[in-house]
Amino acid sequence: MIKTRLAAAMLLTFVLAGCAVGPDFRHPETPTPERFARKEKPADEKPADEKPSDSGSGTTTDSEFWQSFNDPQLTALIDQALAANNDLRLALSRYDSENALLREAKFDRYPTITANAQGGHRLVSKDQSYGFPRGSRFYSASANASWELDLFGRVRRHVEAQRAETAARASDLQAMQISIVGEVASTYVQLRGAQEQLRVARANADNQRETLHLVDTRLRAGRGTDFDTARARAQFEITASRVPALEAQIAVDEHRLAVLTARSPEVLIADLDAQKSLPTLPADIDPGTPSDLLRRRPDIVAAEQRLHASTARIGVATADLFPRLSLSGALGSQAFRSGDLFKSSSETSLLALGIDWSFLDIGRVRARIAASHADAAGLLAQYQQTVLLALEDTENALVRYARTRSEDEQLARAAADSAQAAQLARVRFEAGAIDLYEVLDAERTQLQAQDAYADSHTRTATAAVALYKALAGGWPQHIPKREGLATLASPLTQ
Repeated sequence: MIKTRLAAAMLLTFVLAGCAVGPDFRHPETPTPERFARKEKPADEKPADEKPSDSGSGTTTDSEFWQSFNDPQLTALIDQALAANNDLRLALSRYDSENALLREAKFDRYPTITANAQGGHRLVSKDQSYGFPRGSRFYSASANASWELDLFGRVRRHVEAQRAETAARASDLQAMQISIVGEVASTYVQLRGAQEQLRVARANADNQRETLHLVDTRLRAGRGTDFDTARARAQFEITASRVPALEAQIAVDEHRLAVLTARSPEVLIADLDAQKSLPTLPADIDPGTPSDLLRRRPDIVAAEQRLHASTARIGVATADLFPRLSLSGALGSQAFRSGDLFKSSSETSLLALGIDWSFLDIGRVRARIAASHADAAGLLAQYQQTVLLALEDTENALVRYARTRSEDEQLARAAADSAQAAQLARVRFEAGAIDLYEVLDAERTQLQAQDAYADSHTRTATAAVALYKALAGGWPQHIPKREGLATLASPLTQ
């Protein structure tokens, strides 16, 4: 009869152990469009029911996006930033901390075993000795074990919540990687763009200096006026005044790249001061589909994992409505002489079943449950807002990239035409066919067109970086090099 009851109790324990109170997490349903509203549709694209499914397997998911710029120096800067950037190291430390807490939470599923030993001398008062010797020695040693019987899933829900928090931190780390790479690429592009604008300003200043010299020569020959000279000198000075501002911008960009790569500025200045053209832009960037974006963006993944953790914590709070059972035991030895320790006559043992139930404090328990539900509702709203912001970010990046490319093409033609017009104006002025005003106007137009083209080309490259960053595609699991971490995924599957 006793054996039957014991078997029934054990069976009931295992059945209950398979249950966990509180809601199970479900991936939140987020309606998304089939395609991006601002995605450029090629003329030869087939209707949706005739073309194969777009899985986002274009440029963004095939490789590291910066490789498509074909700039070894940019690649080297990004590799250095991924290996040494201090913000990235900080994000990594937060991930490591959360992962350590996950390991700690998993130990709650198993018995906790401790051991202790004592040896000492005790002296009691004369009134308490009752005629016996007042002093005595004592020795003890014991091993203790305690184990919470997770009948209602409190421990399992806690581990589930901590695992989700760790996954969220892993996504935070990946988001930081994306942010660092994007900032390095955009700063590098701005640096090269400022150098191109500096080249344009210096070249135009040289042309205008020659024009000023020509006007001075004509004035000394009696064929010009002081008004023409003053006007030519004013235009030259205005153009030359752009040089210091652009040099300052180049220095600021170099200093920023030094911080991003965790190096001192003097290490980079010599390499970056050598002017290079802007990186080559990719022919096309495939944004994939919005559903691909939801799977790729680490900020969306992190928001979902935090919602998962909050849902699991509802179960942790709900478990307090039920009794918390724990098994505890101890095995040891106590003796008044060290030689008697561990003898059979000195053996001690304890086996106990403890019950902790907060039914008398039900108001506080239900308040904690209500707070957990409210936290989950807030994190659901945060997840949905994160999705909308990601879609907005991508749509904005798509339209900016498409429009800046169109602007870039037009300004390229304008820069070429204005250079030709300035050259023709100088020839006609030297031949006496036109006056100085037309030459200065042509040179001013040339400077404006070439400067606008350099600025537009920079903004187009920056828009390409912003689009890659918004899509979060083609991002390998880069981590700063250090012992103890192989990949981000491995601790999450333990």
